[in-house]
Amino acid sequence: MGTASGRYELDDEGLLIRVDLWKMPLRVLRSGFFLGRFMREIEFTVPEPYDGIPLRSFLRHCVGLSAGLTAKLKRVPGGITRGGRQITAPERLRAGEKIRLAFPDDQKLPIPSPLPVAVVYRDEDLLVVEKAAGMPMYPCPGHDADSLANAVAFLQQSGGERYAYRPVYRLDRDTTGLVLLAKNPYAASRLSGKVRKTYLAVCEGKLAGSGVFCGPIGLKPGHTIQRAVVPGGKPAETRWRCVAAGSGYSLVAVHLRTGRTHQIRVHFSGCGHPLAGDDMYGGSRTAIDRQALHCAEIRFLHPVSGKRMRFCSPLPEDMLPLWKSTRNNSINNE
Repeated sequence: MGTASGRYELDDEGLLIRVDLWKMPLRVLRSGFFLGRFMREIEFTVPEPYDGIPLRSFLRHCVGLSAGLTAKLKRVPGGITRGGRQITAPERLRAGEKIRLAFPDDQKLPIPSPLPVAVVYRDEDLLVVEKAAGMPMYPCPGHDADSLANAVAFLQQSGGERYAYRPVYRLDRDTTGLVLLAKNPYAASRLSGKVRKTYLAVCEGKLAGSGVFCGPIGLKPGHTIQRAVVPGGKPAETRWRCVAAGSGYSLVAVHLRTGRTHQIRVHFSGCGHPLAGDDMYGGSRTAIDRQALHCAEIRFLHPVSGKRMRFCSPLPEDMLPLWKSTRNNSINNE
């Protein structure tokens, strides 16, 4: 038996915090079969503050279930039950009653491909993997069966699981590091916008201290892929701290407050320090043949248990020579 709060969020400094408006008893049931289909089941106990309110309000404000997901579960036999009986959205609840949600198998899956992918963590709701350089997140022209989606589909097949490909965030094709995936729509909705990521990047030139880039980002005029800081672009904020600098490069730790396409690459290029290897944005491929960018750490609250989760990934081999060129000039910013 664990506890789950009504909601959680990031504080003003971008750190994960827990907002415990009240504690709600939560029971994670074993996954099982319903009418021949695999189900992920979670049971919630109605807390005192929700006594007498409609089911739809409980699901939306206490459980954190979106209106769209609620509508989908209403159409699933046994999707939302009270005491083993299907319950409708307008019905009112009493404190202490148990509401069970059952999420069926996903039917649409990518084509599985036996591609090497390192599994960092997995449970009934989550999967954390390491994405390699050159691997797109989704199948695309020229990469019909060698994307991370294809690799994850093969992992499922090998493990006897069946769930849609739901990355909580995306990494560019040549960016390496940790990718968090949700195995069911409830986990996906609870994690959306709630993952704190730390990137390590090597940029050209010497930086010191820390700073914030706030230039708005949009498509570069005349381009369909390349981005730039442009008037009228979408607001973007990139926070950085220099870890070490030397030999013409700087190793920086980066946190994003927004998630624009190519945001880190655009902001560092715009300030005259493009990422090493990022020739799309002015970087040289002399030392590395792709952008030197790695998702090194993720932190979040588990969407079901509420447990604090943290995973780290070491720099990949192709970034190590660049790191070694700066490590004798480490900058202590503590």
